[in-house]
Amino acid sequence: MEPRDLSAHEAYVPGRGAEEVARDLGMDSEELTKLSSNENPHGPSPAAVAAVEAAAPDVNVYPKASHTDLTARIAEKWGLGDSQVWVSAGADGSIDYLSRAFLEPNDDILVPKPGFSYYSMSARYHHGDASTYSISKGDDFEQSAETILSAYDGERIVYATTPHNPTGSVLPREEIRTLAEEVDEQTLVVVDEAYAEYAEVPSSIDLLDEYDNLAVLRTFSKAYGLAGLRIGYAAVPSAWADAYARVNTPFAANELACRAALAAIDDEEHLERSVATARWAREYYREELDVPTWGSGGNFVLCEVGDGTAVAEATQERGVIVRDTSSFGLPECVRVSCGTREETKTAVAVLNEVVADLRPEASEP
Repeated sequence: MEPRDLSAHEAYVPGRGAEEVARDLGMDSEELTKLSSNENPHGPSPAAVAAVEAAAPDVNVYPKASHTDLTARIAEKWGLGDSQVWVSAGADGSIDYLSRAFLEPNDDILVPKPGFSYYSMSARYHHGDASTYSISKGDDFEQSAETILSAYDGERIVYATTPHNPTGSVLPREEIRTLAEEVDEQTLVVVDEAYAEYAEVPSSIDLLDEYDNLAVLRTFSKAYGLAGLRIGYAAVPSAWADAYARVNTPFAANELACRAALAAIDDEEHLERSVATARWAREYYREELDVPTWGSGGNFVLCEVGDGTAVAEATQERGVIVRDTSSFGLPECVRVSCGTREETKTAVAVLNEVVADLRPEASEP
């Protein structure tokens, strides 16, 4: 007995966890500063923690009420109808829902390169395939509708990530309008706003009244600090919002995740603190690192270090975990997440030391 042919599928490569690295290096995980997965260094909202604790005794019950409550609260936040909010297990779950709703076998999608590998993975799970458009270092990773449309060939779904991971670049809202207007009638434009709280630009959610070929992804994993609970959503036009009932996984968003998200969405103080720290940290990286960096709208900065794998391995040995971006097709770079002020300063000191030590001239007599 064998599974179907999965040779065209790529495994998702996550950033390494502190415990995993600590075991490899024979260290205590408390000695490590993990800045490889764009997590919130302040953790979850205290209100979310309290909500999880309060809900824990009732996890024997399916999360119907909490799912409904969260859907209604998100809809209220954005001025949407409840049916326009597709709650899911992380934004990844919404990607799968959109694939189920829109892709027929052999349909193609168009995705950024470099970019989030799960876009393509989800399409292939649904017997589709993916083409790519380039977000180029030669153009300082600038994003535009023109670049996307130059690669567009009638694909069923086009993904745009803003802020973009791993580069941090932002696709301006007018470019999103252009994209929605210029693609063919049968094409869905999906705007992934996983990092949007950190950017100083408005969400595209308020464009849903104008365009019925647009969907927007959001998550509680980043700015809200709920990555471990896997909770996110898609915001969609009212014209086809009822498709959710036909494609969603029953009770995919669990009780604790829904209750935590309900609490977190109203803790504006925690959100503002998290965003302010990230904005400070990314500027500190750009000013203090001794390597080229790019402007970022996310809670991370991409750095050009020469040999990304060697630098990532060396920083780990000195207690700081950063993301080697070789899996994104950027082997000369690393991505470093925004930590607390103390963590960020530590990361800068370690990265500068490592890069200096690994420069070719450092090993010459």
